[in-house]
Amino acid sequence: MRAITLTVTALTAALLLTGCDSGGGKSSSGSSACSFDRIGLQVGPASAAPAAGDTGEVTVSITNKSAKCTLDGFAGIKLIAASGSAAVPALPGAKAQKLTLAKGDAATFTISYVRGDAGAATSLAAKTMKISLPGSTDSQSYAWTYGPVAEKGSATTPDATVSAFTQAGD
Repeated sequence: MRAITLTVTALTAALLLTGCDSGGGKSSSGSSACSFDRIGLQVGPASAAPAAGDTGEVTVSITNKSAKCTLDGFAGIKLIAASGSAAVPALPGAKAQKLTLAKGDAATFTISYVRGDAGAATSLAAKTMKISLPGSTDSQSYAWTYGPVAEKGSATTPDATVSAFTQAGD
């Protein structure tokens, strides 16, 4: 009976240790994804498209305010209008890189879009942009003040893309 207790105790300890790295903390397979409670987010500056058919860009900056966190993938962007919403796809050919942000480190990504005609059936009159971070379940909404977005092919595909995250600063 004593041998079974020791075996179970040893097995439990081994399982617990596999969830730690050499520093005793959670391994990278744990939840180290950046989330809104750990980062500061700034939308802009923007180079807004002045007229229908012109291309505009909106830069989004993220600064880590807490312990190390990871950005692994693309930001999720959804444009929301009174008539519905549309997800912004990743820039074709862009490759997401895994970035680990220490406290104070920053990263940016860019939303590029083609301005649509106000009131046109082929434009999304976006008023809100919802941003989510890779590996996190939360999102935050921000005002979209850059005019209507042209639609590409269908009413659910905006003529817009989101770039990969890039390290900002030194």
